[in-house]
Amino acid sequence: MSLNRAEQMVFDYVQQHPDEKRHWQDKVRAISARAADPHAAAGELEAELWRYFKERSEVASPFKEVAQREGLRKTSLRNLAEYLLRLWAPAQAKKKSADGASLRPYA
Repeated sequence: MSLNRAEQMVFDYVQQHPDEKRHWQDKVRAISARAADPHAAAGELEAELWRYFKERSEVASPFKEVAQREGLRKTSLRNLAEYLLRLWAPAQAKKKSADGASLRPYA
């Protein structure tokens, strides 16, 4: 998985701040648990990550410096969202019917 510069900055920042990391681990797990499917979870998480990026750009290094130098343009955080879901949200077990066959199509 390749992360863009903005995604890598968010990931590194979260990894270096234990309270932020715990917050995001909890958020990722909660989003994953309530989402209809992995694509919906990634979309919701990407939106949350962008809000976080914007908030951090007002007060915290290195976000603040990047925003001052480059401006605050919407950047895709989808790869990071998908990576965090794989990293911190356990995969949903596929449900089986009584005869052991998968209840989900294409399983």
